[in-house]
Amino acid sequence: MNQTIESDVVIIGGGAAGLMCAGMLGQRGMNVRVLDRANKVGKKILMSGGGRCNFTNLYVSAENYLSANPHFCKSALSRYTQWDFIALVEKHRIPYHERKHGELFCDNSSKEILRMLLDECAEGKVDIRTHCTIDRVAKTTGETPLYLLQTNQGRFVCRHLVVATGGLSITTMGASSLGYDIAQQFDLKVLPRRAGLVPFTFTDATKGLTERLSGLALDVNMHCQQAHFRENMLFTHRGISGPSALQVSSYWQEGEMIEINLLPDIDVESWLLQCKQEQPKSLLRSILASKFSKAFTLELQHQLWTNESERPIGDFRDDTLRKIAQALEQWRLKPSGTEGYRTAEVTLGGVDTNELSSRTMESKTHTGLYFIGEVVDVTGHLGGFNFQWAWSSAFAAASAIV
Repeated sequence: MNQTIESDVVIIGGGAAGLMCAGMLGQRGMNVRVLDRANKVGKKILMSGGGRCNFTNLYVSAENYLSANPHFCKSALSRYTQWDFIALVEKHRIPYHERKHGELFCDNSSKEILRMLLDECAEGKVDIRTHCTIDRVAKTTGETPLYLLQTNQGRFVCRHLVVATGGLSITTMGASSLGYDIAQQFDLKVLPRRAGLVPFTFTDATKGLTERLSGLALDVNMHCQQAHFRENMLFTHRGISGPSALQVSSYWQEGEMIEINLLPDIDVESWLLQCKQEQPKSLLRSILASKFSKAFTLELQHQLWTNESERPIGDFRDDTLRKIAQALEQWRLKPSGTEGYRTAEVTLGGVDTNELSSRTMESKTHTGLYFIGEVVDVTGHLGGFNFQWAWSSAFAAASAIV
């Protein structure tokens, strides 16, 4: 195709950030086009939150984000807050509810959030194009440069180019490196990327244990060197998942141990010594059965007191119980890795925030070029924080463009 299509703004990527930005710009009178290579937009929105879309969190702060520059996200988050997005949700009469830790979910379906964004785009007469692959991006010289995009649907020309392509996570949803490639083409630094919010895998004896316990969930406090999270942990056929593992995975570095407090609500040493006094004839596995499933208790017995398995707790030495208590409070495992981008919810790293204005998300060296959402080196915790970054960074760019 040789057709040339002119626009005020072209947005690459029809995900949360791209659609949010497009709707805002369209309603402010801009001629906006969204280009997405997938067969439909918003796929990650639809699958998020188990199909209910954890669209934001009541308690958003910069501490909920990872970035080489932890201050970068503050401007955007303060200018378009969770309360602003909640107001938009309420305007569209989408029923929602709060779960633990301030997480907000749709009562019915993620489809309602996507429909809301598409309705906002329709109100702004945004042209959304799917099945659109971008072959080349170029920029003219001059005082007011133009961006030229060669695609399978023609040649697009615009004054403002917004890159909202997301990251590398969940490749089946159409993830690609296009956003990073464009940044590097324009000599913007891209920081190393890796999978975040992703389950751990194991290759040692722990793999057999997780297979045997697959489906079992425990309320734990999980640590790695830089962080700890009190959430559920889930054993799977491949390793360890659940909110605690996903959160810690964003901080974990290859080769590190993870440490798990299996009984975070009690002083285990004091409790076991008390049980020794009060229930001296009981077996330790019987006592722990009040805290864990039978299957998990037997796994712990095999690891921690197999030689004393038939000995009543009253016959245990105090220092033996102290060692068992320490093992229960500091259960140490060494993951072989993670499940990677296939199941990761986010991509850590990305376009270096030093290359962008924190107020506008515009490149400091290329007028009219913006990066928003997951493609930027800002990654949220589990719990609606990544969606809030999408909404806030989209608002920052849209406010600057108009």
